[in-house]
Parts: sequence; structure tokens; C-alpha cells
Amino acid sequence: MEEKKNASRRGFIKKLGTAAAAVAAGTAVIAAEKHEPFLCLKRQPFVSINDNINIALIGAGGMGTQDAIVALQVPGVKLVAVCDLYDTRLKDAKARWGADIFTTRSYKEILARKDVDAVIIGTTDHWHQQISVDAMRAGKHVYCEKPMVHSVDEGPAVIKAQKETGKVFMVGSQGVSSLGNEKAKELLASGAIGQLNYAEGFWARRNPIEAWQYPLPADASTQTLDWDTYVSNTKKRPFDEKRFFRWRNYTDYGTGMAGDLFVHLFSSLHFVTGSHGPNKIYASGGLRYWNDGREVPDVLLGTFDYPKADVHPAFNLSLRCNFVDGTSGTTYLRLVGSEGSMDVTWDDVTLKRNKSFASDDPFYLEQLRKSGNGNAGRKMILPPEQMTYAAEKGYKGGPYDHMVNFFTAIRENKKVVEDAIFGYRAAAPALLCNDSYHQDRSILWDPEKMQITKKQ
Repeated sequence: MEEKKNASRRGFIKKLGTAAAAVAAGTAVIAAEKHEPFLCLKRQPFVSINDNINIALIGAGGMGTQDAIVALQVPGVKLVAVCDLYDTRLKDAKARWGADIFTTRSYKEILARKDVDAVIIGTTDHWHQQISVDAMRAGKHVYCEKPMVHSVDEGPAVIKAQKETGKVFMVGSQGVSSLGNEKAKELLASGAIGQLNYAEGFWARRNPIEAWQYPLPADASTQTLDWDTYVSNTKKRPFDEKRFFRWRNYTDYGTGMAGDLFVHLFSSLHFVTGSHGPNKIYASGGLRYWNDGREVPDVLLGTFDYPKADVHPAFNLSLRCNFVDGTSGTTYLRLVGSEGSMDVTWDDVTLKRNKSFASDDPFYLEQLRKSGNGNAGRKMILPPEQMTYAAEKGYKGGPYDHMVNFFTAIRENKKVVEDAIFGYRAAAPALLCNDSYHQDRSILWDPEKMQITKKQ
């Protein structure tokens, strides 16, 4: 790995070195090696295939509905059925997509339909595992919202079902398929930031809706929604509209900040680096502001040790989530290496590199020798210290690319970028953050075997 890494690094700095040495020599080489401070990322247009795919939506809340909207932008995809436990959402689905679509409260009625090829699972987290397994065993392909499962012990069943059925299974951390993530992966492999030693991610919010104080419908009751089914696989409780509509705030149904937001950062980091995950996890935080009865913190900090692997050196990761952010709206993933850093979003990558070249770099010194410049101490015009790669105007975004990846895999019998194993390796450290927070201890995890290795 070390030899490959050094070769990649030399390949990347060769371009920068050629440009700098050419300026010192007064030649025109820099014209051919020009480095713009802002470059566009492009996506090849998706070519439609005639095979139509009929989909059904299970869980028609905010995220599930948005997933279906994006899926229907992909040519050849048709929505034929919608399932939800709340009647008003079923009425809204018919108003949005047509009175002829089939609607039901029972997801098993969806799975029994012969005209459904694939399902989108946009339910609360505590239903992901059971519906995913049932769907694949019923012969349906599955697109399941992140996190893949509600608890660490649920992951193996989903992986087993995917392997045994051979169905396409995709986890919905949509940024994994984005131009931003792809460019970051390419830059890291090319040695753009040298050796990775640290990464950090931050997600900030302040708006009540973004902090999960979702609206409570006036018609919410046991007549308009199936509460008994909702709690049938968890602790039985009397009807509580907050636990249904603001489910992310409660541990019986949601996975808190880690499961909702950290998992996106894990997914992107693992895609960019090729990592299988950390081997040590520790989280702390607290409920600082949103004292609305929620059971999860609104400030969460996580630290993670990543062991050395064939594809990357050992490095550390720090993640933060803050729902009490006075500036709000900040989201990023940053990779820091020995020679620079990258700020990564789904739509762009900003690369920052050291301004000077090491005087012992053999390629750089050779270029100076060829140019006849014996004055190694001469000041030079350096290439930009910051370069931004941004998606070109009209880019449809990571969520669309993710759906295209899913449907292409179905049509062409290909692999997806975020299958059950990838999804579990991203979900597990996020879910273990919650365990670490509630148990006030660090947790050791084996990212290869995908299991907890030691109690502390």
C-alpha cells in the first residue's frame, strides 16, 4: 500500500511541480498544466432502458415521499402502490400520484402484489429490518432509508436475506452516489492531501422542524392511524401522537442524531476512503435546548479510532451534531492529510494544499535542473493553495444518482454502491454512538467481522 500511495502522491504533485518549475524556467509548460481555482464536476447523462420497473412506497412520511418523488424522475419507473399507517398520508398519495394507485395500511398487502418489482422503505427506523427481510424474501428489490437497522443486532438478518435471495438491496445514504463523494475519492487516491491522518464531520441545525419538532395533525387519533401495528414490534404504550409524528426523538422508534445524521457522514467517509469502519467508538453530549420530552440528545460528539487497513493508514475521526447552533446550517465532511485537506459535500469538494514544495522532492529538483535554474532559493509564483471542484449547473444531485444506481442494478443485474454490508458498516458505528452515550463508556467494534469485540 505504501508504494502505491507514494506513486499516487508523486502523480498528483507532478502536475503542480511541473507548473511551478516551468514558471521558474520561464517556459510555456504551465500553459498545458494550468490549474484553475474552480473546476466543474460533470455527470454523464443517464440513458433510459425500456424495461419498466413498478415500485411501491412503504412509509409515506416526509422522507419516503421525497424518495418516491426522486425515484419517479428516473425514466421507466412507475409507482403503483403506497402503504402507510396514517390514513391522511394515503389520501395525500392519491392526490399526488393519482387515484388509481393502490393504498393500504398493511405492508404485507404490498409484498403480495405481483405487479410490484421493488419497494422503497421510508418507515420509522424500528421497522426497517423486518420489512426489508420480508420484502426480499417476497421477491422484491429494496431501497431502504438509512440507517439500515434500528439496532446493531438487527444487521446480520438483512445481510443474510440479501445473500440468500439475490435481490438488489440499497441503503439510502444518498450522498454516496454524488459527484462530490466521487471526486473526493479520486483526489484522495491520487495523493492530493498526502497521507490521511484525521477526519471530521459536523452537522448543525436550529430550526424547530429540522430539530424534529414536526407538526402534529389535528386529525391524529386511533381511528385515523394504526397505532397498534406501529408499536407491535416494540414496547406497547397508549396512543401518543408525538411518538408517531415526532418519532426521531424517541429511542423505541428512532436512532437519534447519530442514526439520522452521523450515518450520512460515515457512509461518505467509508466510500471515499474504502474503509470498513472504526474499531473504537466513544460518544458524549446532552440535551441542552429542546426540552420537549425527547429521549435523545440535541448535542452529540463522537470520536472514533480507525485501524490501519490495506486501503488506508490508521486515522482518527471526530463527528459533531448540534441542534442548538446559533449560526445553523453548517454541514461538512473534512479529510485532513499530511499535505492538505478536503472539505466534501454532495455537490462540491474544496481542496486545500500546502503552498510550498519540499526542496528534497526529486521531481521538483529535476525540473529545476533541466530549467538551468541553480538558484533553488529564488521565490516562485505558486499554484493556487485552494481549488474547488463543483457540480455543473443542472446537476440533479446525489439522491437522483443514488436512485439511478439502484434501478440500473435491477435492470442490469449489477451491484449497488451501498448494499447491506456497506450499509451495516455505516450504521453500526452510528448506532454504537447511542449505546456509548447512554452507557457512558467506549465500545470496541470489529469492522471486518462486524461485531462488538469487548465490553468495557
